[in-house]
Amino acid sequence: MAGKNQYVVKKGEGWGVRGEGNERLTRSFDTQREAINYGRDIARNQGSELRIQGKNGQFREAWSYGNDPYPPKG
Repeated sequence: MAGKNQYVVKKGEGWGVRGEGNERLTRSFDTQREAINYGRDIARNQGSELRIQGKNGQFREAWSYGNDPYPPKG
């Protein structure tokens, strides 16, 4: 079973990683790169997705480390 999706989010002047459905951050960072690296490790271990928020607040990309059905069998 896949774990919670992880989100890299802007928090004040820094960045953080938050599990899906959690209000509190798992951990805070000074840079987005540090948050992405940490979130990627969690997503890989849990077989989930990492979704990255841009500076403008919109999510700019997502990486899947779980059971991704694409390309579909056939």
